[in-house]
Amino acid sequence: MKTGSIENKVAGAILSMIRARRTAPSIPEDDSDARCSPAVAPAKIREARFSDFHAVAALKQRWRLNADSYENWQRLWQRNPALMCTEVGRPIGWVLEADGAVVGYLGNISLLYRFGNKTLTSVTAHGLVVDPPYRAVGLTLVAAFFRQKSVDLFISTTAIEAVGKIALAFKSSPLPQPDYDTVLFWVLQPYGFARVLMNKLKLGPLLSRIGAAVTALAIGTDRIVRRRYCRHSSRSFAVKEISVDEIGDDFQSLWIEKQSEGCRMLADRGPATLRWHFHIPGDRGSARVLCCYQRSALVGYAIVRNDTNEENGSRTSIIADLVAQQDDPAVVKALWAAAYTCAKQSGSHVLEVLGFPAGIRQVAAEWNPYRRKYPACPFYYKAADPALHRALLDGAVWYASPYDGDATLIRPSYMAACLPDNSPAKMQDTADNIVRENLEQQHAEVS
Repeated sequence: MKTGSIENKVAGAILSMIRARRTAPSIPEDDSDARCSPAVAPAKIREARFSDFHAVAALKQRWRLNADSYENWQRLWQRNPALMCTEVGRPIGWVLEADGAVVGYLGNISLLYRFGNKTLTSVTAHGLVVDPPYRAVGLTLVAAFFRQKSVDLFISTTAIEAVGKIALAFKSSPLPQPDYDTVLFWVLQPYGFARVLMNKLKLGPLLSRIGAAVTALAIGTDRIVRRRYCRHSSRSFAVKEISVDEIGDDFQSLWIEKQSEGCRMLADRGPATLRWHFHIPGDRGSARVLCCYQRSALVGYAIVRNDTNEENGSRTSIIADLVAQQDDPAVVKALWAAAYTCAKQSGSHVLEVLGFPAGIRQVAAEWNPYRRKYPACPFYYKAADPALHRALLDGAVWYASPYDGDATLIRPSYMAACLPDNSPAKMQDTADNIVRENLEQQHAEVS
């Protein structure tokens, strides 16, 4: 069998698995329910409140979106470090309400970015979902998102084509990097990957076992012949694994140095923000931090996310973030190789790389990864200042990765066994008041 043919088949198989594990479209294409309904109650938009948690959770469940937890809402809108840098009362999102029921939702998460010597306030949209009869009015949720004041940068990170079209309609632009929609990946466990693929094809027990064996042999042979694996033998660097909670002051030094390397659009990577970003309550997966040292100095790090699809059993690791001094290829190689080993030890079937500047991607390309394209651009942005928006049309100024937006900020999570009193009045009084108290305390500390 030709290696080119194997590469195409493996890339196609991975793409099928990725598409299968995606959630249903947030704004369904089929409006048959709306046509059949004899009467549709009018819907009104309003700002979301913490007391909407259970109604939003039920709405998401109706459309097979990933489960969230009340603890994660608290993390996003009470403990977010970006809230310390604004005096604006930022909405946690918006809901559509009809006849007392929540029929639409869009979350609104505050972030910080650095561009040159400027700190930019940013927001990312999250979890757009609307019941079919309210699709048309559902666009008012997106309009509310883009109408926000005191925002420098609007971001949407999604691979769903329908949401991408909505972003374009509101004058957002796709990330100006032609290869950002191309994922580099390696198959780490050929037989495990092949079994998941055969189970998805539903060929029956005997054919599945035979198909898995043949497919695994073909992938394994191709990996050896084409050397599709990460390897690094330099002894100049030491790579150490730590937990997210152990991210400390040396990361701050690296972050300050990174900002001085040139005028780039960089999401905030201060230690507090990194810990907040990757410490997800009830996380169903895991995040591992790989630190690269040269003579005891931190010169780079990579954060690897490991996730399991509970529907089909596929296990995937991704490079969620990677930073190296001056984008040094030697540091990147050391971190790539460590991430490859980490993913294998985690039992993942596949290791994926999405985004990052061309120089960093080129290092990964040396190890002959497979390639696949997303069905739609996974990153859109809009700058409030037209001059800034034009400047960002230059792909070279972006340092974009899965760390941006909500791509790795939101993951499937388990709820705690005991939730707070979920009566609307109680939740409104406690959660919303806590938000205000936290903001007042944070502003006092800053001043």
